[in-house]
Amino acid sequence: MKYVDLHVHSTASDGTFSPTELVKAAAKASLSAFALTDHDTVRGVDEAIKAASNLNLEVIPGVEISTRYKDKEIHIVGLFLDHHNEDLLKGLGNEIEIRNRRNDMLIEKFNKNGFPVTMEEMITLFPDSVITRAHFASYMVKKGYVKTTLDAFNRYLGEGMPLYVPRDKKSPEEAIKLITSAGGVAILAHPLLYHLTMGELKELCILLKGYGLTGIESMYSTYKGFDELSVKNLAKEVGLLESGGSDFHGANKPHIKIGSGMGTLRISYEYMEKLRNSR
Repeated sequence: MKYVDLHVHSTASDGTFSPTELVKAAAKASLSAFALTDHDTVRGVDEAIKAASNLNLEVIPGVEISTRYKDKEIHIVGLFLDHHNEDLLKGLGNEIEIRNRRNDMLIEKFNKNGFPVTMEEMITLFPDSVITRAHFASYMVKKGYVKTTLDAFNRYLGEGMPLYVPRDKKSPEEAIKLITSAGGVAILAHPLLYHLTMGELKELCILLKGYGLTGIESMYSTYKGFDELSVKNLAKEVGLLESGGSDFHGANKPHIKIGSGMGTLRISYEYMEKLRNSR
């Protein structure tokens, strides 16, 4: 049987593997395909496609866009994008500008709170990356301020913590429109991480389906017990296709492996084909 991973990050956003290194890791994991779904950028897709050109491995152009729904940050993954689409690139460029403004505010907060850092230093440490909170967390680990990136989020960078800076986000409708206008398929990422009741999650799925949402991640690295079954049942109720991925970030999430998540994740090639054919 052939397996895929439809949610993977590279150094183009907050992963620690370059797109080329991801291709090597995916091939080593015997995957037939993986989707490069970096945060708010498709900058690494061409490199990954080129690296896989002589391998029996498909690279799916993708992206992960952060949105705001009520008081929640909701992530929408786009798959099978035309990653050279001008409207898509313009929309993602706006997201990067918003991130950059927040990063300036983060730099200011870091320095005021006794953690000296400059943007030049961050760019030197994380070249060719869209700088995110995850990079600031890694910086804190490198400097010995915290032991792990999780510790950095829990103590400093998470919502409500001393160094947290919110940023403006697209609505889910805007993100889905951006994805579908580029020929892509829109997927609700890791739905159980939003800590909604199943009733609230169903309401969200119905709303997003009306905007053009095609699928939902029913398979994900951190799902336990009946989590996967619950999301699969929800997908059937609402009429969404199923997707899934490891959310691999390399050393930033060292417990998660590409293709297999925390050891038991298995996403059949058939799920990917159904999503592709739905366009």
